Amino acid sequence: MDRIDENILRELSQDGRLSNLALSQRVGLSPSACLRRVQALEASGVIAGYRAVLDPGAMGRGFIAYLEVGLTDHTKVGQEGFERAVAASPEVVECYNVTGRTEYLLRVEVADIEAYKRFHTDVLGTLPQLGSIVTFVVLGAPKGPLQNGQKRHTP
Repeated sequence: MDRIDENILRELSQDGRLSNLALSQRVGLSPSACLRRVQALEASGVIAGYRAVLDPGAMGRGFIAYLEVGLTDHTKVGQEGFERAVAASPEVVECYNVTGRTEYLLRVEVADIEAYKRFHTDVLGTLPQLGSIVTFVVLGAPKGPLQNGQKRHTP
């Protein structure tokens, strides 16, 4: 990868719907050379896919929290049971098994604090292997796909 490839990736990560012509103009290549590079990045797996960036607030899921979750049951069976429960919960949009003081980091999206309380009590509170939860409520997003609930605008 060179600087042109990095520029292509930066532009596509900001707007995956860019036409090849617009992309080629932004990175300073001919359309055919730009297309060859994009195809090579896709074939090598650097570009793994394209997706829509969704606004949780517009979908009625404006309350976002990250949770550190510790387990009391550190066995394979305990972890698999927790992972199955989380996978079945639509409120959990991301789940990572991590190193550190806890075993899991979850991203939870719900409508409001009351919906979060229900999730906390009725879903997490029923899991036998749950040991601890630390909740971090998202107040804003100065960097990321959505900044303060607004779609990213490319200059």
